[in-house]
Amino acid sequence: MTTKPAAAAARATVYGYPRQGQDRELKKAIEGYWKGRVDADALRATAADLRRTNWHQLAEAGIDEVPTGDFSYYDHVLDTTVMVGAIPERHREAVAADPLAGYFAMARGTQEVAPLEMTKWFDTNYHYLVPELGPETEFVADSAKQVAELREALALGLTARPVLVGPVTYLLLAKPAPGVAADFEPLTLLDRLLPVYAQVLADLRAAGAEWVQVDEPALVQDRTPAELNAAGRAYRDLGCLTDRPKLLVASYFDRLGDALPVLAKARVEGLALDFTDAAAGNLDALAAVGGLPGKRLVAGVVSGRNIWVNDLGASLATLGTLLGLADRVDVAASCSLLHVPLDASVERDIEPQILRWLAFARQKTAEVVTLARGLRHGTDAVSAELAANRADLASRATSPITRDPAVRARAAAVTDADARRSQTYPERTAAQRAHLGLPLLPTTTIGSFPQTGELRTARAALRAGRIDTAGYEERVKAEIQEVVSFQEKTGIDVLVHGEPERNDMVQYFAEQLTGYLATRHGWVQSYGTRYVRPPVLAGDISRPEPMTVRWTTYAQSLTDRPVKGMLTGPVTMLAWSFVRDDQPLGETARQVALALRDEVNDLEAAGTSVIQVDEPALRETLPLRAADRPGYLAWATEAFRLTTAGVRPDTQIHTHMCYAEFGDIVQAIDDLDADVISLEAARSHMQVARELAAHGYPREAGPGVYDIHSPRVPSTEEAAQLLRTGLAAIPAKRLWVNPDCGLKTRGWPETRSSLENLVTAARRVRAELLA
Repeated sequence: MTTKPAAAAARATVYGYPRQGQDRELKKAIEGYWKGRVDADALRATAADLRRTNWHQLAEAGIDEVPTGDFSYYDHVLDTTVMVGAIPERHREAVAADPLAGYFAMARGTQEVAPLEMTKWFDTNYHYLVPELGPETEFVADSAKQVAELREALALGLTARPVLVGPVTYLLLAKPAPGVAADFEPLTLLDRLLPVYAQVLADLRAAGAEWVQVDEPALVQDRTPAELNAAGRAYRDLGCLTDRPKLLVASYFDRLGDALPVLAKARVEGLALDFTDAAAGNLDALAAVGGLPGKRLVAGVVSGRNIWVNDLGASLATLGTLLGLADRVDVAASCSLLHVPLDASVERDIEPQILRWLAFARQKTAEVVTLARGLRHGTDAVSAELAANRADLASRATSPITRDPAVRARAAAVTDADARRSQTYPERTAAQRAHLGLPLLPTTTIGSFPQTGELRTARAALRAGRIDTAGYEERVKAEIQEVVSFQEKTGIDVLVHGEPERNDMVQYFAEQLTGYLATRHGWVQSYGTRYVRPPVLAGDISRPEPMTVRWTTYAQSLTDRPVKGMLTGPVTMLAWSFVRDDQPLGETARQVALALRDEVNDLEAAGTSVIQVDEPALRETLPLRAADRPGYLAWATEAFRLTTAGVRPDTQIHTHMCYAEFGDIVQAIDDLDADVISLEAARSHMQVARELAAHGYPREAGPGVYDIHSPRVPSTEEAAQLLRTGLAAIPAKRLWVNPDCGLKTRGWPETRSSLENLVTAARRVRAELLA
């Protein structure tokens, strides 16, 4: 490769980095602060240590320009809300009195004050806190966090680039505040918001910033002409400022489409674009608009979302094409590395052959650095790395781990009839009501109950060899007994066993299916201090033996009330794993669905009359572009039906979804053909119930009346009022009463009180209906 002027100055950078620390130090410090064991100064010190560690790791790896401002105690969108002064009225007093405590109150709520709504960050499993805005919202700049973190990095002698959520994306992610008309458009506040961004940019320039990255991922979605005009106006106004750093506008997760020419001609000094397979089309589109003459291009050629090693040769070819399209080309991951674990090298339980195929944040950083060096100095400068990379890619492509002929033959033999139940919903619901004998407004929970200290201690003791399997299982039995007894005494109608044996709703199943790999340290932030370890889907999937039948059957033996069997659905098994990228997702989903179908059939054969197959990721995985959605929804809904269609008419199939915008997929929810769906609804004030009603959804539904992502206990009247709101949209004979989500992360005292109030509310409203 001949070095061109655009390559000679190529630098390596990333947009963001995992926040938690190698041992999740941030999670431990924050939760210690919430419990009063860690004071605010100690928490801030831990956070500062983690930032320094991250920056040193990046610099030592060869990253030329480190990001700042991407670190967060809870969520970077909430940080932006603080930065622009859009504090909801109900939280202003607390934030003024104690900014840190008030910040967490906005995220989690208190017993007196509800938190901000939470939903998924585009098509990822990361959750952000939704800004609440209205016509009266006044923005005020508060750049203290952004300036302080920039100064920390500069004091270490590093070249640093602050990262901000862009003003257009911020407003497009926002919702009308409580009490504001539902048709209010937050984007109408853009002219009011831009002067605040101007002040923040001026403050960052004064603090020493040469460049500021402004993230606008919302522009990769389908946008109206008015929204595109707003983006053009935003960067015209910000570009015309004289007191500002250079601006690098970044997008990721998909192709920019009509927004690309808007940004290409904007008065900014650079663009950062995604050039991975997820954003296929950006390269040709960039060429079509004439490139970025006189501007900096940051090329995201290493996926920031999967964990497979990059094809370095292919990425260098892409970079070579891009050299003629910009004044300077830098190399980056496609998005923040927040979405991948920290370091694959610490995994000791994965075979060395397979470990060669994996790249977590630190390995992706090394790939970015290698590509930048190859771009600057030519392929000879990285010949050893390229040879090793080719060997790793060939090892994976030819490994027998990735292909099982029996699994592929079974998947190929699936017919349309296999994914259709034998009777229509009206016929099924009559059989189910006769079989189950449930009351009006039946109560249930979503599945998991609090994981107690005793249970966690027993699980750790089992791993360490301090107790044997029999001793651990006695602990699990005791937990199930307590959960079932509590539900019976409380008066819940359809029980669960509480899932004490499960570490995570995806990992638990992945560890029992062939084709999956589990990590020990592969933690990824889902929301706040909630971290998950997504398993790695490396090969073809099958189920060697039953996974849930034993414990569900044991719980059923303790009660005469129905106990739900609990499974994680095929789409969520993919979405919350690091899925293989060497075959279409629909093929992998079909394999997982067939394995789960075997489990559903075994549960039914063992006497389970209600089976819940959770699909919280169905909306999350929805493609960002409308043109890509029909194909996805076709295989996603087929996979669910394939999982559940083999049961008798009187077996009731439930599903569950949470923390997403469901309006876009109501038809797909209908196409699942589940008998009952439970959905998150408490924070959004029953919005999803109204969306189901508008669609004419004909089946039973349980919009949640208890927000389990907050420690506050809803009162009986609060739950009853939400239930009455739900009844305005869904007839009583089709309405269930349940929490928003599973209770694993909650404590027993708040769980007891909340569920007791939930049951009392259901009885109160039931009596009103029957009066």
